[in-house]
Amino acid sequence: MPLIEHTDNGLYCSRGDFYIDPWKPVSRAVITHAHSDHARPGSQRYLCHTDSVNLLRLRLGADIAVQALPWGESVSINGVSVSLYPAGHIIGSSQVRVSYQDEVWVVSGDYKLEDDGISGAFEPVRCHTFITESTFGLPLYRWRPQAAIFASIEAWIRENQAEGLTSVLFAYSLGKAQRLIRQLGGLGIPLFVHGAIWNVQVTLRAGGWDFPVTEWITPETPKERYKGQIVIAPPSADDSPWLRKFIPYSLGVCSGWMQVRGNVRRRNADAGFALSDHADWDGLLSAVRATGAERVLATHGFQSAFSRYLVEREGLQAAEIHTAFGDEDEGAAAAAQDVPAPGAPTDPQTPADDAENP
Repeated sequence: MPLIEHTDNGLYCSRGDFYIDPWKPVSRAVITHAHSDHARPGSQRYLCHTDSVNLLRLRLGADIAVQALPWGESVSINGVSVSLYPAGHIIGSSQVRVSYQDEVWVVSGDYKLEDDGISGAFEPVRCHTFITESTFGLPLYRWRPQAAIFASIEAWIRENQAEGLTSVLFAYSLGKAQRLIRQLGGLGIPLFVHGAIWNVQVTLRAGGWDFPVTEWITPETPKERYKGQIVIAPPSADDSPWLRKFIPYSLGVCSGWMQVRGNVRRRNADAGFALSDHADWDGLLSAVRATGAERVLATHGFQSAFSRYLVEREGLQAAEIHTAFGDEDEGAAAAAQDVPAPGAPTDPQTPADDAENP
């Protein structure tokens, strides 16, 4: 029997009697991070990284039973050793190392390799079996350095200001929103945020995190306050009465899916920035190689294509497993269009950042 198996409730370690990111209520859940496709309500006990505790309570309720664990510190669960290591995805995101006797498995959760300065730098963990996400598991997805992406966003904001437009940026409330707030807070332009992002910021500040000042947009906020300024909102605000109050505005979408030609147009956006909290193609391969794993299981995303590549080109034992993990952050369903298979030639005219080539 494998140390971790795929069940109807999620990834299960029978020797330790615990689940990792279960999608149904269980007695004991080890959580990689606080996004709602990985942290779901109803379980009796939760274990997560220290920085995820308050975020988990925000998402699942203040009364949940949750145990905090720092990175690198192990705990024994029914004789199985469990420890957490930085995943670099969002604040508190962790890889889960599970070991029993001489066998080591690592469940990555979601991760990215470029250090954003707030999520913790991804730390490769040596193991025999590595369960990896593959959200952007196609060679088309190769990110520009985040400094270059932020430079494009800042230039776009300055252009909007010159034209008297409010700059509205769509970014998921937990993850990219914090990256934007930290980066754009130094521009000297007021930052206004949607209530969903405000709630996350309040939670993080209560936990000791220091971010630039943001202002919550309420029904009482005068239009003159945010005209020509920066507004950050979750994608759920798209095509809503809330969004229309900012007219005239220019809309920018921050998502890895903006790497694909046409997705800016499909989102009815004025600009797209391929800023992602997930590893790109090269990052996925680098992470897999760094683990030294003999066996790799690929989950949500392009898991079939990625696992096949690992078998045919990397010489690994690899397979795909289907989980209930979605991608509430990025909107994966829309991105499946216009994407070539691994090994197929990509359009050399496809821009790295559709904001500059709409």
